[in-house]
Amino acid sequence: MYQIYPRSFNDSNGDGIGDLRGIIEKLDYLQSLGIDLIWLGPVYKTPNDDNGYDIADYYSIDPEFGTMDDFNDLLAGLKQRGIKLIMDLVVNHTSDEHPWFEESRKTLDNPYRKFYFWKEGKNDGPPNNWKAFFGGSAWELDPLTGEYYLHLFTKKQPDLNWENPTVRKEVYRIMKYWLDKGIDGFRLDVISLISKRLDFSDAKSDQLMDIVYDIYANGPRIHEFLQEMNREVLSQYNVMTVGEGPGITSDMANDYIGEDRGELNMIFQLDLMFLDNGPGGKFDVQPVSLPDFKKTFRKWDEAVGNRGWNNIFLDNHDFPRMVSRFGNDSEYRIKSSKLLLTFLLTMRGTPCIYMGSEIGMTNVAFQDPEDYRDVETLQYFKKTIKEGSNMDFALEQVHIQGRDNARTPMQWDNTDQAGFSSGKPWIKINPNYRDINVDQSENDENSILNYFRKMVRLRKSGLIPITGDFTELYPDDPALYCYVRDNGKESILVCLNFSDHTVMMPGVPVKLQYIFGNYPQTDSMELLPWEARIYAITLL
Repeated sequence: MYQIYPRSFNDSNGDGIGDLRGIIEKLDYLQSLGIDLIWLGPVYKTPNDDNGYDIADYYSIDPEFGTMDDFNDLLAGLKQRGIKLIMDLVVNHTSDEHPWFEESRKTLDNPYRKFYFWKEGKNDGPPNNWKAFFGGSAWELDPLTGEYYLHLFTKKQPDLNWENPTVRKEVYRIMKYWLDKGIDGFRLDVISLISKRLDFSDAKSDQLMDIVYDIYANGPRIHEFLQEMNREVLSQYNVMTVGEGPGITSDMANDYIGEDRGELNMIFQLDLMFLDNGPGGKFDVQPVSLPDFKKTFRKWDEAVGNRGWNNIFLDNHDFPRMVSRFGNDSEYRIKSSKLLLTFLLTMRGTPCIYMGSEIGMTNVAFQDPEDYRDVETLQYFKKTIKEGSNMDFALEQVHIQGRDNARTPMQWDNTDQAGFSSGKPWIKINPNYRDINVDQSENDENSILNYFRKMVRLRKSGLIPITGDFTELYPDDPALYCYVRDNGKESILVCLNFSDHTVMMPGVPVKLQYIFGNYPQTDSMELLPWEARIYAITLL
């Protein structure tokens, strides 16, 4: 799976915003990667409070991205190349500019009032102490009727009331519209949050992640709703779904994706993405050890087993670039990018690659807060200023964790604006684009890009088991990540050195035949910094 963040992929008309025609221009490049499936970020009509995750019309394409004809051409072009397309569907909330919400706020007895959660305040304040993901209260007072509406994200993203069967029917109608067009499924945004706890009691903790796990996620009717969605829509089409799963723990994974459940095919588990979050949340970054990293994947693989199927990813549009977060994005950027790609493409599950990771794109460190665009980051800056906190520290945290790290435009070449646009981009290009770009990578046989293509071919060749067992070795080793993949026919040992120093590969009582790696082949048992090796295993 390859994720495209459309606003930042390729701009065809010079307005500085990536668009559908821009993706069409790059279809041959996408085909050259060997990918099977594209996850396309939201392209629906939107006021862009949260870059398209606030939808005002589910049935039309936002003019910034193009037209429905452009979408149809994109879909046809992908099909011609044997690439499937899933769309990002946001149905936990809409935009406050969606006609449903505009109607709902008019009067207390408007029929659309029950499409959302409206409540009277309490003690001259919100109905409860729930926090929004991006800061502040999860409730907004609407002066027209004097009541509050629920928004787990920004105040322009009111939460839909899935308790209302009419809401669910409307959602299913939307899904059928796009599936009838010929798309191949959906990535379902924050789908674990759609069932609310209707007592609306106060949260016992003031820490957001505690509230997510205790209150927002895995509500009382979540499985009923997903099974109904599958029964009414998904089961009638040959499609796949992957749900974003904040608050879903490994022990409940198969409740969502077990093959006997009739709900979803996969989920993006977020345990790894929250691993470095301290008590203050994502902008309170804590160090993560390799044993903790390994434990997360081992835990999820064991929990899902053969009943379900994992999605394996290290970055996306909501998180930092993978080489900056889990590798070394300076001295060993190339080697560590290749190592991380080796990991993604040898694990059990469907690997998801975020655009730009195939060339080793890195985090960006804008020094001026005004260069940032993400609503979460901007809210964090406002909070920092309001509280009189250290703005230099805030910038440091954003340089590590901010969502705009992954949203700077795709770096195509070393010309002005990195070949992304002939105009001024909606967000600045990462200054390292002259050294890190697709054009430079194409012309280098040893580039990250060409390594990625070789790894994809290797995965598809049958030498790397896709299904089968995953067995981790040396779980407590602070630098070495070794595991065996075995499907009963093919058996491989993967050894990864997650460090800047040389480590010794432990002896193993099997015969090993070298298959592939990110350094020249050698008989040495020493793994160089960020070295990755794949061996075929033959029992002695």
